[in-house]
Amino acid sequence: MNIVEIFRVAIGSLLINRLRAMLTTLGIIIGVGAVISLVSLGRGVENYISAQFQDLGSNILFVFSAVPASSTRTTIMPLTTIEGNALNSSSTAPSIQQVAMEHQIAATVIAEAKRTTVAVGGVTPNFVEVRNWQTRSGGVFISQSDVDNAARVAVLGTTIVERLYGDKNENPVGRTIRINDRVFTIIGVMEEKSAGLLGDQNTVLFIPISTAQTRLDEARTKDGGYQVDVFYVQAFSEKLMDQATREIEDYLITSHNVQFQGEQDFQIINQKDLLTSLGQITGILTAFLGLIASISLLVGGIGIMNIMLVSVTERTREIGLRKAVGAQRIDILFQFLIESLILSIIGGMMGVGLGWVATVLVSIFIPDLKVGVSLDSIALATAVSSIVGIVFGLYPAYRAAWMKPIDALRFE
Repeated sequence: MNIVEIFRVAIGSLLINRLRAMLTTLGIIIGVGAVISLVSLGRGVENYISAQFQDLGSNILFVFSAVPASSTRTTIMPLTTIEGNALNSSSTAPSIQQVAMEHQIAATVIAEAKRTTVAVGGVTPNFVEVRNWQTRSGGVFISQSDVDNAARVAVLGTTIVERLYGDKNENPVGRTIRINDRVFTIIGVMEEKSAGLLGDQNTVLFIPISTAQTRLDEARTKDGGYQVDVFYVQAFSEKLMDQATREIEDYLITSHNVQFQGEQDFQIINQKDLLTSLGQITGILTAFLGLIASISLLVGGIGIMNIMLVSVTERTREIGLRKAVGAQRIDILFQFLIESLILSIIGGMMGVGLGWVATVLVSIFIPDLKVGVSLDSIALATAVSSIVGIVFGLYPAYRAAWMKPIDALRFE
Protein backbone atom coordinates (compact mmCIF):
# COMPACT_ATOMS: atom_id res chain seq x y z
CA MET A 1 0.00 0.00 0.00
CA ASN A 2 1.47 3.36 -1.01
CA ILE A 3 1.62 6.39 1.23
CA VAL A 4 -1.24 8.20 -0.56
CA GLU A 5 -3.55 5.25 0.04
CA ILE A 6 -2.50 5.09 3.69
CA PHE A 7 -3.36 8.80 4.10
CA ARG A 8 -6.74 8.25 2.39
CA VAL A 9 -7.64 5.36 4.67
CA ALA A 10 -6.45 7.24 7.78
CA ILE A 11 -8.49 10.35 6.94
CA GLY A 12 -11.54 8.21 6.13
CA SER A 13 -11.28 6.48 9.51
CA LEU A 14 -11.12 9.84 11.32
CA LEU A 15 -14.11 11.23 9.41
CA ILE A 16 -16.26 8.32 10.54
CA ASN A 17 -15.95 9.58 14.13
CA ARG A 18 -15.73 13.35 13.61
CA LEU A 19 -16.91 14.39 17.05
CA ARG A 20 -14.54 12.03 18.82
CA ALA A 21 -11.65 13.19 16.65
CA MET A 22 -12.44 16.82 17.40
CA LEU A 23 -12.67 16.21 21.15
CA THR A 24 -9.38 14.32 20.99
CA THR A 25 -7.63 17.32 19.46
CA LEU A 26 -8.98 19.62 22.20
CA GLY A 27 -6.03 18.93 24.52
CA ILE A 28 -3.56 19.79 21.74
CA ILE A 29 -5.51 22.92 20.82
CA ILE A 30 -5.45 24.19 24.40
CA GLY A 31 -1.81 23.18 24.89
CA VAL A 32 -0.51 24.86 21.72
CA GLY A 33 -2.70 27.92 22.31
CA ALA A 34 -1.38 28.21 25.87
CA VAL A 35 2.24 27.85 24.78
CA ILE A 36 1.96 30.49 22.06
CA SER A 37 -0.03 32.99 24.14
CA LEU A 38 2.12 32.67 27.28
CA VAL A 39 5.42 32.81 25.37
CA SER A 40 4.15 35.84 23.44
CA LEU A 41 3.04 37.43 26.71
CA GLY A 42 6.45 36.79 28.27
CA ARG A 43 8.23 38.39 25.33
CA GLY A 44 5.83 41.32 25.44
CA VAL A 45 6.74 41.86 29.10
CA GLU A 46 10.46 41.73 28.19
CA ASN A 47 10.00 44.38 25.51
CA TYR A 48 7.86 46.48 27.85
CA ILE A 49 10.48 46.45 30.60
CA SER A 50 13.19 47.33 28.08
CA ALA A 51 11.13 50.26 26.79
CA GLN A 52 10.48 51.47 30.35
CA PHE A 53 14.21 51.68 31.10
CA GLN A 54 15.11 53.15 27.72
CA ASP A 55 12.56 55.85 28.49
CA LEU A 56 14.69 56.95 31.44
CA GLY A 57 17.33 58.24 29.07
CA SER A 58 20.30 56.79 27.24
CA ASN A 59 23.66 55.80 28.70
CA ILE A 60 22.62 56.63 32.25
CA LEU A 61 24.32 55.71 35.52
CA PHE A 62 22.55 56.22 38.83
CA VAL A 63 24.74 57.10 41.83
CA PHE A 64 23.37 57.33 45.37
CA SER A 65 24.45 56.80 48.98
CA ALA A 66 24.36 53.25 50.38
CA VAL A 67 25.21 51.36 53.55
CA PRO A 68 28.80 50.00 53.36
CA ALA A 69 29.10 46.23 52.99
CA SER A 70 31.96 46.10 55.50
CA SER A 71 31.34 46.48 59.24
CA THR A 72 34.62 48.42 59.58
CA ARG A 73 32.78 51.55 58.41
CA THR A 74 29.55 52.73 59.98
CA THR A 75 29.29 56.34 58.79
CA ILE A 76 27.86 57.35 55.43
CA MET A 77 29.18 60.50 53.80
CA PRO A 78 26.46 62.10 51.64
CA LEU A 79 26.90 62.90 47.99
CA THR A 80 27.36 66.62 47.49
CA THR A 81 27.02 69.27 44.81
CA ILE A 82 30.80 69.77 44.88
CA GLU A 83 31.29 66.09 43.98
CA GLY A 84 28.66 66.33 41.26
CA ASN A 85 30.34 69.38 39.74
CA ALA A 86 33.72 67.64 39.91
CA LEU A 87 32.36 64.62 38.02
CA ASN A 88 30.97 67.07 35.46
CA SER A 89 34.54 68.13 34.70
CA SER A 90 36.40 66.41 31.86
CA SER A 91 39.62 66.55 33.90
CA THR A 92 38.04 64.31 36.56
CA ALA A 93 35.87 62.07 34.39
CA PRO A 94 36.53 62.40 30.64
CA SER A 95 33.97 59.68 29.79
CA ILE A 96 31.10 61.60 31.39
CA GLN A 97 29.07 63.99 29.24
CA GLN A 98 27.06 65.56 32.04
CA VAL A 99 25.72 65.01 35.56
CA ALA A 100 22.23 65.96 36.71
CA MET A 101 21.58 66.14 40.46
CA GLU A 102 18.48 65.74 42.60
CA HIS A 103 17.78 66.42 46.27
CA GLN A 104 14.41 65.19 47.55
CA ILE A 105 12.23 66.67 50.30
CA ALA A 106 8.97 65.23 51.65
CA ALA A 107 6.45 68.05 51.47
CA THR A 108 2.80 68.99 51.74
CA VAL A 109 1.55 70.83 48.68
CA ILE A 110 -1.56 73.03 48.79
CA ALA A 111 -3.37 74.57 45.82
CA GLU A 112 -6.59 76.46 46.48
CA ALA A 113 -8.75 73.98 48.49
CA LYS A 114 -6.76 70.84 47.61
CA ARG A 115 -3.69 69.41 49.25
CA THR A 116 -1.42 66.43 48.66
CA THR A 117 1.80 64.95 50.00
CA VAL A 118 4.65 64.29 47.60
CA ALA A 119 8.42 63.90 47.46
CA VAL A 120 9.54 67.23 45.99
CA GLY A 121 12.65 66.91 43.83
CA GLY A 122 15.12 69.73 43.75
CA VAL A 123 16.91 69.29 40.41
CA THR A 124 19.47 70.91 38.16
CA PRO A 125 18.40 72.45 34.82
CA ASN A 126 19.94 69.61 32.77
CA PHE A 127 17.65 67.06 34.46
CA VAL A 128 15.24 67.06 31.49
CA GLU A 129 18.07 66.46 29.03
CA VAL A 130 19.67 63.61 30.96
CA ARG A 131 16.33 61.95 31.77
CA ASN A 132 14.96 62.56 28.26
CA TRP A 133 11.80 64.16 29.65
CA GLN A 134 10.41 67.51 28.52
CA THR A 135 7.64 69.88 29.67
CA ARG A 136 4.30 70.23 27.94
CA SER A 137 3.81 73.09 25.52
CA GLY A 138 2.96 76.33 27.24
CA GLY A 139 5.43 75.83 30.07
CA VAL A 140 9.16 75.81 30.73
CA PHE A 141 11.53 73.87 32.96
CA ILE A 142 13.82 75.17 35.67
CA SER A 143 16.61 77.42 34.34
CA GLN A 144 20.12 78.10 35.60
CA SER A 145 18.94 81.55 36.68
CA ASP A 146 16.28 79.88 38.88
CA VAL A 147 19.01 77.76 40.51
CA ASP A 148 21.36 80.71 41.00
CA ASN A 149 18.63 82.74 42.69
CA ALA A 150 17.03 79.83 44.61
CA ALA A 151 13.79 80.86 42.92
CA ARG A 152 10.45 79.66 44.22
CA VAL A 153 9.20 78.13 40.98
CA ALA A 154 7.77 74.65 40.43
CA VAL A 155 7.15 72.17 37.62
CA LEU A 156 4.41 69.58 38.20
CA GLY A 157 3.77 66.06 36.95
CA THR A 158 0.35 65.34 35.48
CA THR A 159 -0.71 63.19 38.46
CA ILE A 160 -0.02 66.11 40.83
CA VAL A 161 -1.98 68.41 38.50
CA GLU A 162 -4.92 66.02 38.67
CA ARG A 163 -4.73 65.80 42.48
CA LEU A 164 -4.66 69.57 42.91
CA TYR A 165 -6.93 70.74 40.10
CA GLY A 166 -9.10 67.69 39.34
CA ASP A 167 -8.01 67.28 35.72
CA LYS A 168 -4.56 66.24 34.50
CA ASN A 169 -5.11 68.19 31.29
CA GLU A 170 -5.56 71.44 33.23
CA ASN A 171 -2.92 74.09 32.51
CA PRO A 172 -1.91 75.58 35.90
CA VAL A 173 1.05 77.60 34.57
CA GLY A 174 1.14 80.99 36.29
CA ARG A 175 -0.83 79.89 39.34
CA THR A 176 0.65 79.67 42.82
CA ILE A 177 0.89 76.75 45.21
CA ARG A 178 2.22 76.39 48.74
CA ILE A 179 4.99 73.87 49.42
CA ASN A 180 5.56 73.45 53.16
CA ASP A 181 3.89 76.84 53.68
CA ARG A 182 6.09 78.63 51.14
CA VAL A 183 4.57 80.16 48.03
CA PHE A 184 5.79 78.86 44.64
CA THR A 185 4.76 79.81 41.11
CA ILE A 186 4.04 77.03 38.61
CA ILE A 187 6.08 77.51 35.43
CA GLY A 188 5.46 74.20 33.66
CA VAL A 189 3.94 70.71 33.56
CA MET A 190 5.94 67.62 32.58
CA GLU A 191 4.82 65.51 29.64
CA GLU A 192 2.85 62.50 30.79
CA LYS A 193 4.68 59.19 31.05
CA SER A 194 2.90 55.85 31.01
CA ALA A 195 2.60 54.11 34.37
CA GLY A 196 4.18 50.67 34.52
CA LEU A 197 7.07 48.78 36.04
CA LEU A 198 8.51 51.93 37.60
CA GLY A 199 5.17 52.98 39.10
CA ASP A 200 3.46 56.26 38.35
CA GLN A 201 6.29 58.44 37.06
CA ASN A 202 3.96 61.44 36.89
CA THR A 203 3.74 61.80 40.69
CA VAL A 204 6.52 64.37 40.69
CA LEU A 205 7.05 68.00 41.59
CA PHE A 206 10.33 69.66 40.63
CA ILE A 207 11.87 72.85 42.02
CA PRO A 208 15.39 74.34 41.67
CA ILE A 209 17.90 72.21 43.55
CA SER A 210 19.25 75.22 45.45
CA THR A 211 15.72 76.06 46.62
CA ALA A 212 15.24 72.56 48.00
CA GLN A 213 18.65 72.60 49.71
CA THR A 214 18.29 76.05 51.33
CA ARG A 215 14.65 77.12 51.56
CA LEU A 216 13.03 73.75 52.31
CA ASP A 217 15.96 71.97 53.96
CA GLU A 218 19.25 72.59 55.71
CA ALA A 219 21.43 70.53 53.41
CA ARG A 220 24.83 72.18 53.92
CA THR A 221 27.71 69.67 54.08
CA LYS A 222 31.18 69.75 55.63
CA ASP A 223 32.92 70.22 52.28
CA GLY A 224 31.08 73.51 51.74
CA GLY A 225 28.59 72.07 49.28
CA TYR A 226 25.05 70.81 49.66
CA GLN A 227 23.70 67.29 50.06
CA VAL A 228 22.43 65.49 46.96
CA ASP A 229 20.39 62.27 46.96
CA VAL A 230 21.02 61.09 43.40
CA PHE A 231 23.48 61.75 40.58
CA TYR A 232 22.12 61.00 37.11
CA VAL A 233 25.31 60.51 35.13
CA GLN A 234 25.20 60.45 31.33
CA ALA A 235 28.20 58.92 29.57
CA PHE A 236 29.24 60.08 26.11
CA SER A 237 28.31 56.70 24.62
CA GLU A 238 27.17 53.25 25.61
CA LYS A 239 30.68 51.90 25.02
CA LEU A 240 32.08 54.30 27.62
CA MET A 241 29.67 53.37 30.42
CA ASP A 242 32.08 50.92 32.07
CA GLN A 243 34.86 53.49 31.88
CA ALA A 244 32.57 56.14 33.34
CA THR A 245 31.70 53.78 36.21
CA ARG A 246 35.39 53.32 37.01
CA GLU A 247 35.97 57.08 36.93
CA ILE A 248 33.09 57.68 39.36
CA GLU A 249 34.33 54.94 41.68
CA ASP A 250 37.92 56.25 41.65
CA TYR A 251 36.81 59.79 42.43
CA LEU A 252 34.31 58.91 45.19
CA ILE A 253 36.67 56.42 46.84
CA THR A 254 39.15 59.27 47.26
CA SER A 255 36.52 61.87 48.15
CA HIS A 256 34.88 59.64 50.79
CA ASN A 257 38.21 58.40 52.18
CA VAL A 258 37.47 54.73 51.51
CA GLN A 259 40.40 52.69 52.83
CA PHE A 260 39.36 49.09 52.22
CA GLN A 261 37.17 47.15 49.82
CA GLY A 262 33.58 47.01 51.10
CA GLU A 263 33.73 50.41 52.80
CA GLN A 264 32.19 52.21 49.84
CA ASP A 265 29.24 54.25 51.13
CA PHE A 266 27.83 54.79 47.66
CA GLN A 267 26.34 52.62 44.93
CA ILE A 268 26.45 52.91 41.15
CA ILE A 269 23.74 51.30 39.05
CA ASN A 270 24.42 50.81 35.38
CA GLN A 271 21.18 51.05 33.41
CA LYS A 272 22.49 48.61 30.81
CA ASP A 273 23.45 46.00 33.41
CA LEU A 274 20.14 46.43 35.19
CA LEU A 275 18.29 45.98 31.92
CA THR A 276 20.36 42.87 31.13
CA SER A 277 19.61 41.37 34.54
CA LEU A 278 15.91 42.07 34.21
CA GLY A 279 16.02 40.61 30.69
CA GLN A 280 17.50 37.40 32.05
CA ILE A 281 14.84 37.23 34.75
CA THR A 282 11.99 37.80 32.30
CA GLY A 283 13.60 35.31 29.89
CA ILE A 284 13.56 32.66 32.59
CA LEU A 285 9.97 33.62 33.42
CA THR A 286 8.98 33.25 29.75
CA ALA A 287 10.61 29.82 29.59
CA PHE A 288 8.87 28.85 32.83
CA LEU A 289 5.48 29.95 31.48
CA GLY A 290 6.13 27.97 28.30
CA LEU A 291 7.06 24.92 30.38
CA ILE A 292 3.85 25.16 32.41
CA ALA A 293 1.81 25.48 29.22
CA SER A 294 3.61 22.46 27.77
CA ILE A 295 1.98 20.31 30.46
CA SER A 296 -1.27 20.85 28.54
CA LEU A 297 0.42 19.37 25.48
CA LEU A 298 1.43 16.34 27.53
CA VAL A 299 -2.17 15.89 28.66
CA GLY A 300 -3.32 16.29 25.06
CA GLY A 301 -0.82 13.63 23.95
CA ILE A 302 -2.10 11.21 26.57
CA GLY A 303 -5.61 11.89 25.30
CA ILE A 304 -4.54 11.01 21.75
CA MET A 305 -2.91 7.79 22.96
CA ASN A 306 -6.05 6.85 24.90
CA ILE A 307 -8.38 7.39 21.94
CA MET A 308 -6.04 5.60 19.54
CA LEU A 309 -5.90 2.58 21.85
CA VAL A 310 -9.71 2.59 21.94
CA SER A 311 -9.74 2.87 18.16
CA VAL A 312 -7.36 -0.11 17.83
CA THR A 313 -9.63 -2.20 20.07
CA GLU A 314 -12.77 -1.18 18.14
CA ARG A 315 -11.18 -2.00 14.80
CA THR A 316 -9.55 -5.28 15.75
CA ARG A 317 -11.56 -7.29 13.20
CA GLU A 318 -10.77 -4.70 10.52
CA ILE A 319 -7.06 -5.05 11.28
CA GLY A 320 -7.28 -8.84 11.12
CA LEU A 321 -9.15 -8.72 7.83
CA ARG A 322 -6.68 -6.35 6.25
CA LYS A 323 -3.78 -8.53 7.33
CA ALA A 324 -5.56 -11.61 6.01
CA VAL A 325 -5.80 -10.06 2.53
CA GLY A 326 -2.12 -9.11 2.45
CA ALA A 327 -1.59 -5.87 4.40
CA GLN A 328 1.89 -5.68 5.92
CA ARG A 329 2.73 -4.68 9.47
CA ILE A 330 4.32 -1.48 8.20
CA ASP A 331 1.06 -0.55 6.43
CA ILE A 332 -0.98 -0.97 9.62
CA LEU A 333 1.68 0.87 11.64
CA PHE A 334 1.72 3.85 9.29
CA GLN A 335 -2.08 3.99 9.08
CA PHE A 336 -2.57 4.44 12.83
CA LEU A 337 0.52 6.59 13.18
CA ILE A 338 -0.71 8.94 10.46
CA GLU A 339 -4.14 9.11 12.11
CA SER A 340 -2.46 10.23 15.33
CA LEU A 341 -0.24 12.69 13.44
CA ILE A 342 -3.22 14.23 11.60
CA LEU A 343 -5.06 14.71 14.89
CA SER A 344 -2.10 16.47 16.47
CA ILE A 345 -1.34 18.66 13.44
CA ILE A 346 -4.96 19.79 13.12
CA GLY A 347 -4.99 20.48 16.86
CA GLY A 348 -1.72 22.39 16.52
CA MET A 349 -3.05 24.59 13.71
CA MET A 350 -6.22 25.38 15.65
CA GLY A 351 -4.08 26.01 18.75
CA VAL A 352 -2.03 28.58 16.81
CA GLY A 353 -5.29 30.35 15.95
CA LEU A 354 -6.36 30.25 19.61
CA GLY A 355 -3.00 31.65 20.71
CA TRP A 356 -3.24 34.45 18.15
CA VAL A 357 -6.72 35.39 19.37
CA ALA A 358 -5.44 35.44 22.97
CA THR A 359 -2.57 37.80 22.08
CA VAL A 360 -4.98 40.11 20.22
CA LEU A 361 -7.23 40.27 23.29
CA VAL A 362 -4.24 41.04 25.54
CA SER A 363 -3.18 43.86 23.19
CA ILE A 364 -6.71 45.30 23.30
CA PHE A 365 -7.08 45.21 27.08
CA ILE A 366 -3.45 46.21 27.83
CA PRO A 367 -2.44 48.65 25.04
CA ASP A 368 0.97 49.41 26.58
CA LEU A 369 1.94 45.76 26.32
CA LYS A 370 2.95 45.08 22.72
CA VAL A 371 2.17 41.38 22.28
CA GLY A 372 2.42 39.52 18.97
CA VAL A 373 2.77 35.96 17.71
CA SER A 374 6.23 35.37 16.26
CA LEU A 375 7.00 32.89 13.48
CA ASP A 376 9.44 30.95 15.64
CA SER A 377 6.76 30.32 18.29
CA ILE A 378 4.37 29.08 15.58
CA ALA A 379 7.07 26.81 14.15
CA LEU A 380 7.95 25.53 17.62
CA ALA A 381 4.31 24.84 18.52
CA THR A 382 3.71 23.04 15.22
CA ALA A 383 6.84 20.94 15.62
CA VAL A 384 6.01 20.05 19.21
CA SER A 385 2.43 19.07 18.36
CA SER A 386 3.72 16.85 15.52
CA ILE A 387 6.20 15.18 17.85
CA VAL A 388 3.41 14.65 20.39
CA GLY A 389 1.31 12.96 17.70
CA ILE A 390 4.15 10.65 16.70
CA VAL A 391 5.31 9.80 20.22
CA PHE A 392 1.87 9.16 21.70
CA GLY A 393 0.56 7.45 18.58
CA LEU A 394 3.49 5.07 18.31
CA TYR A 395 2.38 2.58 20.96
CA PRO A 396 -1.22 2.17 19.69
CA ALA A 397 0.14 1.83 16.12
CA TYR A 398 2.65 -0.77 17.31
CA ARG A 399 -0.12 -2.78 19.02
CA ALA A 400 -2.21 -2.71 15.87
CA ALA A 401 0.68 -3.65 13.59
CA TRP A 402 1.84 -6.62 15.67
CA MET A 403 -1.63 -8.04 16.24
CA LYS A 404 -1.92 -11.64 15.01
CA PRO A 405 -4.46 -11.96 12.16
CA ILE A 406 -6.06 -15.12 13.56
CA ASP A 407 -6.59 -13.52 16.99
CA ALA A 408 -7.96 -10.36 15.37
CA LEU A 409 -10.46 -12.27 13.21
CA ARG A 410 -11.70 -14.22 16.23
CA PHE A 411 -12.18 -11.00 18.27
CA GLU A 412 -15.80 -10.27 19.26
